[in-house]
Order: sequence, then structure tokens, then C-alpha cells
Amino acid sequence: MKEEAIIMGMPVVIEVVDPEVINSDLHAVLNYFRDVDEQFSTYKETSEISQINDGKLSPGEYSLEMKKILSLCEHTKKETNGYFDIEHKGKIDPSGLVKGYAIWKGAQMLLKNGYKNFYIEIAGDIQTMGLNADHEPWRVGIENPFDRTQIIKVVKLSGEGIATSGTYIRGNHIYNPLTGEVSHEVASVTVIAKNVYEADRFATAAFVMGRGALEFIEKKRELSALLVTQNKTTIKTSNFTQFELT
Repeated sequence: MKEEAIIMGMPVVIEVVDPEVINSDLHAVLNYFRDVDEQFSTYKETSEISQINDGKLSPGEYSLEMKKILSLCEHTKKETNGYFDIEHKGKIDPSGLVKGYAIWKGAQMLLKNGYKNFYIEIAGDIQTMGLNADHEPWRVGIENPFDRTQIIKVVKLSGEGIATSGTYIRGNHIYNPLTGEVSHEVASVTVIAKNVYEADRFATAAFVMGRGALEFIEKKRELSALLVTQNKTTIKTSNFTQFELT
């Protein structure tokens, strides 16, 4: 069973290939994503994150979920030596972590309901579980950032998460927090990790690092990455080949 929707202004896809799928279980995940959007969207004046940025909420008034997300962001900032930073020009925007976190939480909802073979995707960031309908690992294509109609790599995943960070969809929106400048040394960075939350947060930081991301990720054996440079070449970590199909 597959469900698709537009949430957070992005395409959302949930596909479960286990037998006897209950439609309401998938809808519950979609509704959770809608709740996340209502709470963390920087485009909605009524969201909690907008109220924080507008000075209408003090730290003592933050929700438990907000406190958790901000704590995870601060932890990621330390792990990445400051390359992941949600503050820019006096405002905070945790979207570089929230999407992966939400997908992972959605996956936990399905696992709790007994499903073992599925994937959840929000705008290219994906959590896989088990096998696809052909009883094989899920196949995920990595887009060419210079031509989104082309797939430059296909990877096989079963239980891993994958996330890509770049400016080819939303334009120059990722800033280097250490310099304040827009990051454009690489065109895209794709990270594969044990779950999509890990992949998403490190993909955001790795994009800012540019070519230096390769050395950073090589030291984290639980991560694999593929970088596409501005001169249209690909660079990958030594352990990325284990996932490659093409």
C-alpha cells in the first residue's frame, strides 16, 4: 500500500509492502508530519518556531518536543565543530534536522504497529526498512544536481536512511555558520547512515564543509557519503561502494 501527500510544501511518500496493511496506520504517520509542520514551519506565523523567533515565547514556555529538537541541534553543532548551526541572523531554523527526525519517528510508528517492510520519503530523504515488494533491498536513485531528470547513482538499502543536502532545488539557502557566507563549494552531498535522522543532520553539515566533508565522514565509520562537486565530478567515501548498484 502506498500513500502520497504534500506536507511541509514537499512530496511525502509512504509505501508498506507487508501483508494486511491498515490504511489508518499510514494516515496516522501523515498526520504526525502535518503536526510537525504546524510546529516547526518557519513560514507559518502560528508555528511554535515562528513564535520563538518573534519573541512571543520564552524558553520556559517551549514544548517538550521543541526542547528535544533544540537539544539535538546543539549536540549536532558540537559533533560537527560548529558546521551545523540553526541560528542565522538572529533567527533559528532547525529544518536541517527536523525532517530526518520526523521521518525516523514516523518509521517508529509503523514498526510499533508490526510493519517490517516499508519506506518513508520526504523530498528525497528516505528511511528504509526490510525489503521491497520483490523481496530485495530498496533501490534509491541519487539525482544529478545539474540535471534532476538524471540519476547518477543507484544504491540498495535495507534498514538504512539516506539524505541529500544541496542548493539545486531551493537555491542558495545553506549558509556556512563559520563565515556567514552561502556554501557553494559542492553541488550536493548524499549521506547514508543507520537511520535517516543521522543521515539528514550530517548531510546538512557536510554540505557546508565542502570537500572537507569527505575527511570528516571517513572518520565516522557509521556514515557513508557521495559528494558531487561544482565541476560535475563525484567523490565518495571508501565505504560507500557497499551500497552501490550502479
